[in-house]
Amino acid sequence: MGKYIEMIRVRFLMMLAYRTNYYSGILIYSINIGAYYFLWNAIYGGKGEIEGLSVIQMTTYVAVAWMARAFYFNNIDREIAQEIKEGKVAVEFIRPYHYLLMKTMQGLGEGIFRLSFFSIPGMFIVSLIFPIEFSAALSTWLFFTIAIILSFIVNTQINLLTGVMTFFFFNNDGLIRAKRVVIDLFSGLLLPISFYPGWAQQVMDFLPFQAISYIPSMIFTEGFTGSAVWEAILFQLVWAVILILPIQALWVIAKKRLIVQGG
Repeated sequence: MGKYIEMIRVRFLMMLAYRTNYYSGILIYSINIGAYYFLWNAIYGGKGEIEGLSVIQMTTYVAVAWMARAFYFNNIDREIAQEIKEGKVAVEFIRPYHYLLMKTMQGLGEGIFRLSFFSIPGMFIVSLIFPIEFSAALSTWLFFTIAIILSFIVNTQINLLTGVMTFFFFNNDGLIRAKRVVIDLFSGLLLPISFYPGWAQQVMDFLPFQAISYIPSMIFTEGFTGSAVWEAILFQLVWAVILILPIQALWVIAKKRLIVQGG
């Protein structure tokens, strides 16, 4: 296990060397959150609540959703695809670690860096500009922490699946781009799932995407309370377990049909 912890540390230090780039990212995300703030203010138009969320809760939802994205987001699907196309993955197979677990640890190191230098300072700056409500309940913060960790796991698993598909498609840049659009749309990043039509919400109940952004954001804003919080955490946990199966199945098949295109 020590070698995987070292991978987290190494990726963190690599990101630390380019930390200045993330200061501009905080500004860009703040502008983005500001645009959503004025948009939702216009949509609410003095209404107290829409779909159970007040305008302050919606502002908080948007801010948390975008800042949390910096933690769970990673590009390991592109890294896997690139290493397969360049033939580097063949060398990875003979090294003393599990390739996909190594990629997961690298993504975690990147996420910890972004949480430390992007999400936390970014959230503080945004809270000084826009009306954001922080819960005083310790349980809310605890459940949010669990939810955001599970969101990282689910998002990373989807990235692993997408990256491994390169073994079969050889060039899956289009799939990677489509996956990113689908996650942004169906995870609740752009619009809370509760705002979708009833039939769309029912469909999303059978998909893992809301486990990525919607659930952590709703827990933070206390849009979920009581048993709804436990059900949401269970939803994330179930999908985190389910996604292990196709990843392992595809990985076993992929290793048997490895074709090195370069290197």
